[in-house]
Amino acid sequence: MSIDLKTVQRIAHLSRLKIPDTELQQVQGELNKILAWVEQLNEVNVTGIEPLANVNDEALRGRDDVINDGGKAADILANAPAKTADFFTVPKVVE
Repeated sequence: MSIDLKTVQRIAHLSRLKIPDTELQQVQGELNKILAWVEQLNEVNVTGIEPLANVNDEALRGRDDVINDGGKAADILANAPAKTADFFTVPKVVE
């Protein structure tokens, strides 16, 4: 597959790139090289190879999902400008 200058201009327009006319030939050559490289991938024999979702098949170590308050309420509220019991006190913002 080969890309012509009209296709390069359309790709530039769709990708919101302003490519000067003097650089269109260079971009065309680069895109054609990329497509040639991608076409080489068709030559790879992949029969009998299962697709991978992840190259690492190991499961992630998990931890127990334990609900707690962290035991740091006093430390957290130590810097609060205003507090009531174990909560931050904030000014009313609704009239």
